[in-house]
Amino acid sequence: MKMNRAHLSSLPLGATLPFITLSRVREVVYRFTWPWLLPTGLMLIWWLSAHYELIAPQVLPGPAAVLTAAMDMIANGQLTEHMSISTQRVLLGFLMGSGMGLLIGVAMGLSERVSDYLYPLVRVIAYVPLLGWIPLLMLLLGIGETLKVILVAKAALLPVALNTCNSIRAVSPRLIEVGRLYGFSHRQLLWRVIFPAAFPSIWSSIRYALTKSWLALVVVELLASSEGLGFLMVDSRQLYQLDVMLVAVAAIGLIGFLLDLGLALIERRILRWRHSGFA
Repeated sequence: MKMNRAHLSSLPLGATLPFITLSRVREVVYRFTWPWLLPTGLMLIWWLSAHYELIAPQVLPGPAAVLTAAMDMIANGQLTEHMSISTQRVLLGFLMGSGMGLLIGVAMGLSERVSDYLYPLVRVIAYVPLLGWIPLLMLLLGIGETLKVILVAKAALLPVALNTCNSIRAVSPRLIEVGRLYGFSHRQLLWRVIFPAAFPSIWSSIRYALTKSWLALVVVELLASSEGLGFLMVDSRQLYQLDVMLVAVAAIGLIGFLLDLGLALIERRILRWRHSGFA
């Protein structure tokens, strides 16, 4: 029903349009401005340093030079080609590693015997850094795509496996007891009690694993690759094309942000019950 102007004026101040009150406007402004203050300040410092040549352009190119380099690389397809290659590698390795991690983690979380056999081995492998595996795997696999995918998968597998195991074991025994009181079978307990209770923590580990996978891929491309954003960084540094190197750095950050944002949107859709106060 429409409200006429006289009716609106008769209502007390702040009651006519509560969604645009001063406090609401202030909240929206703070929400959308505060996160950008630090990046804007850093960009301003960068621009001033380049404009007044506080730092030599050969050491730190200005924002305009980097933007020009980015536009040129997009126009000739160089940037999109490297971005596409890196994205395909990380997605393939991440899907393989996180899938295997979920299977291993669920098996260890549900079976003490499986945990006794696998958990110590998984922990030992986790203590060896990524760089420690590269020389051995390069001897066994060369520097082809298999090496990169396996190292990315390893980076995703370990956090997912360990956290999935711990999340399942951390499910409250009271929830399981309530399920048994309702007469749930073992399978129903898994799908209606254990997995839903552990899923928020497991999903957080999947998001963390994606970040680890992306960082692992960049490291591998820096050391053993002839294409991809990591290779673009090291190649441009060797050629002293620092504007191109900064474009690659920005592309790495952008893709990582978009990948995590995608998982965050999926989480928001799947776990609506969590955001509505049931977790």
